[in-house]
Amino acid sequence: MPELHLGDAFDAGAADFERLAPSLWNPMGNALVAAADITLGDRVLDAGCGSGATTIPAAQFAGPDGLVDGVDLSAQMLSLTQAKADTLALSNVFLTQADVTSWQSDAPYDAVVSAYSLFFLPDMDAGAAHLVSLLRSGGRFALSTWAEGSWEPFRELLWKACLQERPELADLPLSGSRNVQRLQTPGKLTSWLESLGLTDITIAATPGQVQLSPSLAWSMVLGGGYRLLLPEDPAAVERVRAAFLAELGEDFALDTGTLIATAVRP
Repeated sequence: MPELHLGDAFDAGAADFERLAPSLWNPMGNALVAAADITLGDRVLDAGCGSGATTIPAAQFAGPDGLVDGVDLSAQMLSLTQAKADTLALSNVFLTQADVTSWQSDAPYDAVVSAYSLFFLPDMDAGAAHLVSLLRSGGRFALSTWAEGSWEPFRELLWKACLQERPELADLPLSGSRNVQRLQTPGKLTSWLESLGLTDITIAATPGQVQLSPSLAWSMVLGGGYRLLLPEDPAAVERVRAAFLAELGEDFALDTGTLIATAVRP
């Protein structure tokens, strides 16, 4: 995630992102941490930690003798995570605003977790390989990513509305979208993890659905990477919002089907 504009997008959208935490980010974060099998005393890296949906349960599982490093580009998201850690008196959480692809630690990790973040990396293969290198031998790599068919037709309808105001998007390379497609089936995800030299790979298909009012649907757009598709002119943004929500309807069931993968560094 070295492109700072991505961090800026999540800074601007932090409050909207957090509106979806109870129904989406927190349940999926808990599921990812459980799959990572974090135990007392573990050293953990949460790569692209966002507002702490994985950081906080990881710290609870690791206990006071463990450590969780949360790394993210967004200062606002890190602020939300810190507030949660403070509320729960978690002294084993250490947060840093940084690029995870150049992150270094003074000791190897027992687990690296990454929730819906790896596909944002411009060079996903190199970035993931770096994260794997931070694990000890026998350490666990755990990630969540969107399954094939999730977010449709939400994504298609938003893209259509944005193209009306920004026709140049049609020629824009969407590296994040391509990365999602590379990981969106159990077979593809398994092959990719094998290419990183990982073993003992397990993929769990985790169905999910979130009911979206128009207000929550727009928070989904503003709360993350989709914000980058929007035009700069506020009037044009309002036209996108109106056109998108008119197509989406009043009560939209968002498919949030997820693949949760765990693997081991030999």
